[in-house]
Amino acid sequence: MSDMQRLSIIVASRDGARFYAALETGIAAAALGRPARLFLQGEAAALLRTPVTFAGDSAREAVGQPGLAALIAEAMAMDVDLFVCQSGIALAGMTANDLVPQVRAAGLVSFLADARADDRLLVY
Repeated sequence: MSDMQRLSIIVASRDGARFYAALETGIAAAALGRPARLFLQGEAAALLRTPVTFAGDSAREAVGQPGLAALIAEAMAMDVDLFVCQSGIALAGMTANDLVPQVRAAGLVSFLADARADDRLLVY
């Protein structure tokens, strides 16, 4: 793990644009060598249901930006860790089999318990 300050991001709403922005922020941090991780809390868990899409995909793809599914894959390729709320999975009527592969189920308590003293925390 890098000695750089880690970025911990909580996505607290089921808003695809906010999740997209959080992913972009995590990817930018990773590109700078800073470890990054995202936690999708509560209803936001539904954003990781496969197949992943959101209303802004067409507009973004039309201007050469990746859709949400491609951005998730890019984040994972850059070692941005993705965690999803266990309660949120249940709220969305999903199981672990419905999620994007490589996403880990966790609770907010465990996500925060793993925070280091020098982590930067952002909430989207």
